[in-house]
Amino acid sequence: MNAPQKAEHLQAPGTPATATSAAAAAASQPKGTNAEWHQRRQAATPRGVGVFGDFFISHAKNAEFWDIEGRRFIDFAGGIAVLNTGHVHPRVQAAIAAQLQRFTHSCYQVVPYPEYVSLAERINAIVPISGPVKTAFFSTGAEAIENAIKIARSATGRSGVIAFGGAFHGRSLFSVALTGKVQPYKAGFGPFPPEIYHVPFPCHCASLDEVKRAMAQLFKADIEAKRVAAIVFEPVQGEGGFNVIQPAAVRWLRELCDEHGILLIADEVQTGFARTGKMFAMEHFGVEPDLMTMAKSMAGGTTLSAVSGRAAIMDGPAPGGLGGTYAGHPLAIAAAHAVLDVMQDERLCERAQVLGDRLMEHLKAAKTRQPRLGDLRALGAMAACEFIDPATGAPDAEATKRVQMAALKRGLLVLTCGVNGNVIRFLFPLTIEDEVFAEGLALLDAAMAEALA
Repeated sequence: MNAPQKAEHLQAPGTPATATSAAAAAASQPKGTNAEWHQRRQAATPRGVGVFGDFFISHAKNAEFWDIEGRRFIDFAGGIAVLNTGHVHPRVQAAIAAQLQRFTHSCYQVVPYPEYVSLAERINAIVPISGPVKTAFFSTGAEAIENAIKIARSATGRSGVIAFGGAFHGRSLFSVALTGKVQPYKAGFGPFPPEIYHVPFPCHCASLDEVKRAMAQLFKADIEAKRVAAIVFEPVQGEGGFNVIQPAAVRWLRELCDEHGILLIADEVQTGFARTGKMFAMEHFGVEPDLMTMAKSMAGGTTLSAVSGRAAIMDGPAPGGLGGTYAGHPLAIAAAHAVLDVMQDERLCERAQVLGDRLMEHLKAAKTRQPRLGDLRALGAMAACEFIDPATGAPDAEATKRVQMAALKRGLLVLTCGVNGNVIRFLFPLTIEDEVFAEGLALLDAAMAEALA
């Protein structure tokens, strides 16, 4: 992987805007209590937008945030893997502020801007795909997945798509059809688009031989290989439980795709941008995908996603076939340039590995005291632990929820995941201070001691 290139910053006209003072930020926040806003939320917004917290954020800094009543939280969720560079990183904040002085929107497809092109050049240089590479920008991870499938279908002239059980690829209709988890993502939303197929995911819970047999049966019973446009997978499943794909399975998928003319799509929406100890998780496996999707931490909390891939494939759709009114929004593009600078200068790939190793050692020690603590797994700082019934080894979603709520009561925010709901995942900012990280681990220990007693 090449080092991220430095941003080609354009001088903003006039005096750059300075960061809003803490006093001004406090004065501008909405008034009222958490309970009052919770009631207003329930009356004004639909229940389908599920919300975990019954508190409302006021302000944040790096790996900490405060609610509107002044309570402090340590953030081990990171906006669901969006904040690898932390809340309100000064360099990201400054980049957005400078762009605000120039223009906020033109629609790239109508009036383009240089920063979009230079960011594409930077991404092309660091993705683990050899040869000429091109990148297109969008807004969300689901949008990136949808466009990756469009590109694959256009480039191959085929229609079938294969995904994996336990996968999560987004909430739009096609991306949720690719998702391999019914509750809450697919329930009540069918019928789904046709020619989408699933096989078991080759990780700790399914052998590669089992997956090979399922794929062979799929090609015999459901769709012939020459009608498959793409196989899409997460190198580490996110919502599915932080399941790390077997390295041999990645090599086999590459060989299978080459044999049948199928495109291999790596969904790095959650794994990308230093989370796994590499800029992209595919670098761990020594295998090149044909297309990659990315989003989440690429723009420091602003809305930006991308599809990168081999140039000949990316050029499959005709002009006008790709894009979007807000795709590659200038504020998000500016933020992404700053994120790449921060990741290089603060060595966040190395930091991710250090933090991941530290967390795993901590959890291994905790496992000697907590028989309900099951499998531990991590790739860099993309880490998770399972909770089980110690008598049977069965997933224990109730214990997992108790730990989560006990942690929250103490001011530590963690998220659950997994098809069985028995996994806690850790997505702290990679910029977290050592003392805050240690404090968060102590709060986790206290939560487990209470919830698992």
